[in-house]
Amino acid sequence: MPQSANDDAKSSPPTARPGHASTACFPPSEVLPEATRQFYLRSLDLLDNSGIRYTVGGAYCLAGYAGIIRHTKDLDIFVRPADRDRVLQLFANHGYRTDITHPHWVAKAFDPNEHNAAAGNGRLEAPEEKPDFVDIIYGSGNGPAVVDDLWLDHAERGDVLGRPGGAPLTAPEEIIWSKAFVMERERFDGADVAHLILARGHSLDWARLLMRFRGFERVLLGHLVFFGFIYPSEQSRVPAWVTDQLIGQMRTEPPTTEKLCRGTLFSWSQYLPDIRERGLIDARAQPHGHMTQEEIDRWTNADK
Repeated sequence: MPQSANDDAKSSPPTARPGHASTACFPPSEVLPEATRQFYLRSLDLLDNSGIRYTVGGAYCLAGYAGIIRHTKDLDIFVRPADRDRVLQLFANHGYRTDITHPHWVAKAFDPNEHNAAAGNGRLEAPEEKPDFVDIIYGSGNGPAVVDDLWLDHAERGDVLGRPGGAPLTAPEEIIWSKAFVMERERFDGADVAHLILARGHSLDWARLLMRFRGFERVLLGHLVFFGFIYPSEQSRVPAWVTDQLIGQMRTEPPTTEKLCRGTLFSWSQYLPDIRERGLIDARAQPHGHMTQEEIDRWTNADK
């Protein structure tokens, strides 16, 4: 990585956030090459000037809400499905290369200066190095989370890349909703959920969170049970009425005889034997889920 104006700052750890132990790490933006940072800032400016509603997710939310610093080289933008093509056209009009990577949940927009910028700042160490891009997310790979007006209405302004005025961050409730379903062998977002509850449990809109998990109450209950185990002294961050309501709903679930496997909502790969060899119904597939069989096949066969 080339030298930058931030290098001197890296000689000493940052001041710990109030209520959090020092991580001896730095915000996600401080490990970015300056060319990458400027690309992200230009992208946010284009979105703001277009009037298209969006939120920023990923590492910037975890840093802002929970004090969890995770170094990342991408920028996640969340928009409504109906706005996906408008966003892609916006970026294409400004020279970005765009791609609808997986039609059911994510597209990408690549830095229009990707080749010259990479070569110019010394980052192109190998021919296969990927160019800078923005993820345009409007759903989720396996789960039922879909970006809607409510998602955008509850965004919280926060720091992104040191940008004056910040940017709209995805609210903690929606982050929990989307991350609760990520349980792959190589990636498990349960720790993110626990850290968000630890940091924001006393101020979460629990009624909205319960609404988000309607039909998936066991998923939220499972995360709350694990939270109480992980942080036994902090169980009060989850109101007792929330746990009582979830347990009550679980106990009154109507019986089902349909051979359904909901494991595919958590992992694209680990429950394939149940679908392919044991004859269970894939809960991602319509009418149980949001995905078509073509989308499921494409996602299953994708290079992840």
